[in-house]
Amino acid sequence: MITPTTILLSVLPVYALIIGGAVLRKVGILKPSYDSWILRIIFWVMAPCFILDRMLGAEILRNYYTLGIGIGLGFALIIAGILVGYLVGKAIGLEHGNGMRTFALAAGCQNYGYTAVPVVQILWSGSALAVLFVHNIGVEIAIWSFGVMLLSGDRMIKWKRMINGPIIAVIIGLILVMLRVDDQVTGSFRSVISIIGIGAFPIALVMTGAAMMDLVGTEKPSWKIILGSILVRMLLVPIIIIASAKFIPMPVELKQVLVVQAAMPAAMVPILLAKIYGGRPAVAVQIVIATTAVSIFSLPFIITYGMRFLNLTPITP
Repeated sequence: MITPTTILLSVLPVYALIIGGAVLRKVGILKPSYDSWILRIIFWVMAPCFILDRMLGAEILRNYYTLGIGIGLGFALIIAGILVGYLVGKAIGLEHGNGMRTFALAAGCQNYGYTAVPVVQILWSGSALAVLFVHNIGVEIAIWSFGVMLLSGDRMIKWKRMINGPIIAVIIGLILVMLRVDDQVTGSFRSVISIIGIGAFPIALVMTGAAMMDLVGTEKPSWKIILGSILVRMLLVPIIIIASAKFIPMPVELKQVLVVQAAMPAAMVPILLAKIYGGRPAVAVQIVIATTAVSIFSLPFIITYGMRFLNLTPITP
């Protein structure tokens, strides 16, 4: 029987890489001046190659219902998470102007990229990874539309902000798969894509750890923000996500994606959005650090009992 300990041992390399990045930053080996170029290479070259390599040949992506429900739930569950965050933020005494909107966005948005991808890859198959990338289109739409409007008060959606390396790779991958020409991407070119992409997410996790080390101690912690975000991210939203996976008809690969999404800590994107759109970056920073630290202990339990509830079995024993 799969236990929380089994899951923890399976995903421990993910946290080891994050901690390793924090250590490298602390001792001065991974300097902040390196970040910009490393992240550009990951974001515009390595991650798109990894995504394209995993999407090509994924038969599950030829099903229109899978694409629709994947993108739709990616969008809807982020909106639900933000709304739960808003209600909890209001309940703990936050108000407009002192971080309530930033709290709602940061607590409501789970990590759907650099931390989620390796966990899905470890626990499930390549098909689940392909579905995760499609699911993330809906997540991106929700964050850059509803999320930005929540923070800024602007009713205009700046769609061009969604254009990035991973999204371009997903679109190209979907086109090739739907046209059934993805099997033509072979030989040396396919090998190059695979080799370039294989290190994308391990390096991204190291950079995540380094970035979190930069954030530690930058703001005085607020216990109501920390505890409120843990309530949203580690209890209320996981219940919504796993219940959706249970009662909404969907392929098993999307269920696999959602049980991992339910266990994820807060995403780092809201920190950037808070800086750009006049939110409270300090609130988002506390939420990211707190939920990431707690997820080391909560993730194994959420995934274990989520799998049992959904009758799923990981490929990792």
